[in-house]
Amino acid sequence: MMGMARARQAPISATQASRTGRIAARRPGSAGVRARRETKLGRAHLIAGGFPPGSAAGHDHDYARLRLLGLLAEQDVAASVANDFADVEKWLPTSRLLVTYVAGPYPDAAQCRAMRQWLEAGGHWLALHGTSGGRAERVEGARQRRTVKTEHHALLGSYFLTHPPICKIRVDVADGSTSLTRGLGPSFVVEDEPYFIELQHPGSTRILLTADYGPQATSPTIGTLYPTDTSLRPDGKTRVLGYTRQIGQGGVTYFALGHCHTPAIRAARAGDPTDTTPLTFRGSWESDAFLALLRNAIGWGVGA
Repeated sequence: MMGMARARQAPISATQASRTGRIAARRPGSAGVRARRETKLGRAHLIAGGFPPGSAAGHDHDYARLRLLGLLAEQDVAASVANDFADVEKWLPTSRLLVTYVAGPYPDAAQCRAMRQWLEAGGHWLALHGTSGGRAERVEGARQRRTVKTEHHALLGSYFLTHPPICKIRVDVADGSTSLTRGLGPSFVVEDEPYFIELQHPGSTRILLTADYGPQATSPTIGTLYPTDTSLRPDGKTRVLGYTRQIGQGGVTYFALGHCHTPAIRAARAGDPTDTTPLTFRGSWESDAFLALLRNAIGWGVGA
């Protein structure tokens, strides 16, 4: 459902509520100050959902949506919410930051043009996890589908190929000199889907996160659905998990991490006897490092 939702209305802990109350009580006119701060920082538009409409598409979008709204609330960023890109052109003019966590929905050619114009004018897009996917096509003789490369991959800057089963990943911080990776050490460990993504503009992309999954991270789709593994970097071992790229006066930041699912979603996934993933899975969302990345990216997006 589409609606204007103030991010501060996302569920908060008792501690947060108490702290907020104390601050408001001792600051005359705090409501006006907060309103001015929201105007200064600008709004965010959050898209979280699967395809077809109403489908989980293998992910707990409700959980991700609530966590993202909570993180926006921490920085007093008000937000509108949608399940797909159907009316994204309506919300871009009032937004400084676009956040997407999707499994299937993607912008069509006209929507991509509107998004590009918005980015060139100074908008910022924080794209997560399945945003690098999109439309998938059947391939004769194959059980899995192949991602169709569209205009939105060129705009985003990456194209999802596949991922092996969920596993522990040591994520290396390739660039610690930017505000997007502020507060992170040289590496951190998460449990997540090891994404294979193909960069679309490697020469103009600033790589933030990489990982070496090791020889056990293989996929039968390489050599069948996809002729070669174009997610590998020139060293033949590492893959990109996070990057940022400038577009005009704005830019895009993408992090491949962020899978989560519920027992019902887990039960609906294709059976794999080697898959021992918990029925309820939060993965990177329970990692301080991932949350730091998201907080940094929100600050980057709204100019905090």
